[in-house]
Amino acid sequence: QVQLVESGGGLVQAGGSLRLSCAASGRTFSRGNMGWFRQAPGKEREFVAAINWSGGSTYYADSVKGRFIISRDNAKNTVYLQMDSLKPEDTAVYYCAAKRNNLFGSSPLSYDYWGQGTQVTVSS
Repeated sequence: QVQLVESGGGLVQAGGSLRLSCAASGRTFSRGNMGWFRQAPGKEREFVAAINWSGGSTYYADSVKGRFIISRDNAKNTVYLQMDSLKPEDTAVYYCAAKRNNLFGSSPLSYDYWGQGTQVTVSS
């Protein structure tokens, strides 16, 4: 089992930055891919970014490419999402997710564990 706890969300003005953290517990953390998703009110949960087990490969949704960076520190069992140049349309609840395998996935259905989410609000 893997338990995930997100933190770092908040209210920020457009153009600002936030850094989300996802602390994981469970001995399988370092073996699987990790991802960040977000869900705005009335919308489906959407893929934001993913990272492989070593941190050597990263993947981004087109909407955040060049503005967000995903990284992980396996020694600290933590995944990060650095978000820069934030826009009002980035407003959503952001979720951390973990896979039991090393296959890349952008569908929420392909992830096995989820955190409770952290709210990010970007004002214009």
